Amino acid sequence: MPEFAGVLVGFGRALRAEGLAVGTGDVLTYCRAAARLDPADLVDVYWAGRVTLVRRREDIARYDTVFRAYFLDAGDDHPELPALTATWESDAVLSLAESATSAEEQETPDAAGLAASTVDSLRHKAFGACTPEELAAIRRMTVRLRLTPPRRRTRRTRPARTGPIPDLRRTVRETLRLFGEPARLHRRRRRVRPRPLTLILDVSGSMADYSRALLQFAYSAGRAATHVEVFCFGTRLSRITDELRTRDVDEALDRAAKVVFDWDGGTRIGASLAEFVATWGRRGRCRGGIVVVCSDGLDRGDPEVLARAAERLSRLCHRLVWTNPHPGGDSLGMSVVRPHVDVLVSGQDLRGLEELAALLPALERS
Repeated sequence: MPEFAGVLVGFGRALRAEGLAVGTGDVLTYCRAAARLDPADLVDVYWAGRVTLVRRREDIARYDTVFRAYFLDAGDDHPELPALTATWESDAVLSLAESATSAEEQETPDAAGLAASTVDSLRHKAFGACTPEELAAIRRMTVRLRLTPPRRRTRRTRPARTGPIPDLRRTVRETLRLFGEPARLHRRRRRVRPRPLTLILDVSGSMADYSRALLQFAYSAGRAATHVEVFCFGTRLSRITDELRTRDVDEALDRAAKVVFDWDGGTRIGASLAEFVATWGRRGRCRGGIVVVCSDGLDRGDPEVLARAAERLSRLCHRLVWTNPHPGGDSLGMSVVRPHVDVLVSGQDLRGLEELAALLPALERS
């Protein structure tokens, strides 16, 4: 952010040169607002400036013109700025109308940092086939995933306007307060609590093209819910829940990578799941919860150990979800765990991760 502050200050000077009443305090407020958002996202930069630097309605047109000239180098060819929407682009740049964007502007988007691929193509492109630039775009898109944690209904109840359970105590109290006059029948409904969510990620060599994207998904899940545990395994199990509890996603992933010593190494899925069941599952960590295993099933260990660990894990948790970047593959590991898996999801692209995020709330009562 310090290196980007000079850009924001320069934008404030450009607005002042065009006659807008922009003071030093306004620019400082603008920098603070941009720091809380994504400074690489021009949509956030635009709205942060419009909220903090524009005081009069009639100054919006001049603000839009200066913004285009300063950030997009578009000049005065466009009389008004189209509506901006937060999109899935790699740097979430301005969504301009097709008629207002020339081919030359689309070919030179250096200032805006537009991705070379469209959003839809990135969502359906396998992680292993992406370039480093496209993986960076997918990383920013994955962090913005909105994940709703699964929930469960408890035995306890709460007062509600409507519900299947009559609240006799409240009904009798209101009847006594009205000196015996009939009162309306009050209702109660069962309380809802989030289910524990456990992510067990394969970071072995065969998952090298997918492990970082899965870690970013785990980071987004941890930011969305409190009852989330994250584990990684190659040849042995490592808990990285505490390392992912950092506001900066890059710092969180770096800390997690330092904890996992067997990154890009061999694969012992059965031994790792058996260790999880013995050390965490039996303690009640996954009891009544959702366990998501992200692996391709290429196990180098004994298939009997893997089958036994998957069976025990499926008995302990509410639902066992398996995410496989090669869902059509017939590996030995997948053949032995498939009878114990409740849901099998593809994890080879961003679309698969979106389907997983949409699937979790549907498992709360199933």
